[in-house]
Amino acid sequence: MAVESNTGLVAAQTAGNGYEVIHSKSAVFYDFYDRKSELQHQTHYCPGCGHGIAHKLIAEALQDLGVQDKTIFVSPVGCSVFAYYYFDLGNVQAAHGRAPACATAIKRACPDKMVIAYQGDGDLAAIGTAEILHAANRGENITCFFVNNAIYGMTGGQMAPTTLVGQTSTTSPFGRRPSNDGFPLHLCELLATLKAPAYIERVALSDNKNIMRARRAVRKALELQRDGAGFSLVEILSPCPTIWNLDPLEARRWVAERMIPEYPLNVFRDGTPQVPVAAVPQRPVADVLEIAPRQENLTVMRHFHAFENLSFKIAGFGGQGVLLLGQLLTEMGMREGLEVSWLPSYGPEMRSGSAHCYVCLSKKRIGAPLVSHPSILVAMNEPSLRKFAPEVPAAGLIFYNRNNLPADMLPTQARVICVPASEIADQLGSAKAANIVMLGALLEETECLAPATALSVLEDKVKKVSLLDIDRRALTAGRQFIDRHAHDEAVTQADGFAY
Repeated sequence: MAVESNTGLVAAQTAGNGYEVIHSKSAVFYDFYDRKSELQHQTHYCPGCGHGIAHKLIAEALQDLGVQDKTIFVSPVGCSVFAYYYFDLGNVQAAHGRAPACATAIKRACPDKMVIAYQGDGDLAAIGTAEILHAANRGENITCFFVNNAIYGMTGGQMAPTTLVGQTSTTSPFGRRPSNDGFPLHLCELLATLKAPAYIERVALSDNKNIMRARRAVRKALELQRDGAGFSLVEILSPCPTIWNLDPLEARRWVAERMIPEYPLNVFRDGTPQVPVAAVPQRPVADVLEIAPRQENLTVMRHFHAFENLSFKIAGFGGQGVLLLGQLLTEMGMREGLEVSWLPSYGPEMRSGSAHCYVCLSKKRIGAPLVSHPSILVAMNEPSLRKFAPEVPAAGLIFYNRNNLPADMLPTQARVICVPASEIADQLGSAKAANIVMLGALLEETECLAPATALSVLEDKVKKVSLLDIDRRALTAGRQFIDRHAHDEAVTQADGFAY
């Protein structure tokens, strides 16, 4: 006789009247689900929904592989949006369709973790088509589980990219018509044309035999990620009794009789990717200035960095070289062996519109490229100074592209250095070089990066000889301004601090 306890354990009575546990809820699930205080013993899925079975297969595979404590689960927008209430794993909630992109970022930041992207057909095959396509094409070492029930389940039963020809929905009451709506999208077949994926299989939750096949596919996809094989995806044909207006048994038969003929079960890719997955090289940070050869025929300039993390906000008008200055700093940091990030923000105007960018330089991995309180602000115009100066902390530094602060400018908590970069650039023969003047001043004042690295980057990036000559002189002029003028003319913060 089999009995079930309150903890979900299923036991069988033995000859000695004792009980032996033969089945239980996976330890990968939480003991109780806190989504609703009165229903902590059950999920929110409808009776007969395939998500519960898919969750079970994934949880059991993770438990068998012993990787629960190193797994990060990326939940989508859709019926499975509350997966983070159920899986006792690292959990991340992604925006609609963006689970593969989030999974890519997580895996690259934490390559030792197991990363799972879990999506429905409306999430993956509609708004997320580009995300899954490019993640597969890059061969990202992530595992994607694609639950296909041929309908938008959560939002009212609209037609999905995977809805069958002739199938009715709230947006196709007369059935899907290829002449108007196109044909159902076959994601496995589409992704299998790419060179990079390691494993792609389609399975179904139509009966016990196919569920066992799905179990093996789920486990294999996770094993391949663990072994570093590359991108893997398992498409799971799943019943949706509520939206299909069928009872659970009829919904399973519908999967077998209607969905499988349209979406044949098959292994579409199984083997070594044609494009091997390359390990990301780690660039060590040295504490001495050294010049060494590097791949891609570039030069690595290793420089002593007194900081652990340094963040910049560079702001001004479009056309002042704001974004380029950020790119130069980023390239310099990369060449000196630092972790770097660059995030631009600008309007549609090519010129005169406001623009700014964030730059992070760090000896450790960078968690996010957004900078709320920059260590250094470079304000190329007055509006940027007024807007962003309050964000700079007291220990920070502001470079302002003028001779003096505005007369009505309230004192800032950060130290301010006024560098007339535009005037200096005009005297050199090109107003476009103002950003390079500011770069020279910044490097001389902070010594955060080596001027030799800046010169190397400029020589690689600027191909026109006349412009390169001006940029060289602009870099030197900015450094000389700090040496010859700035500190000699310093006044205190209490006096409206400026150099």
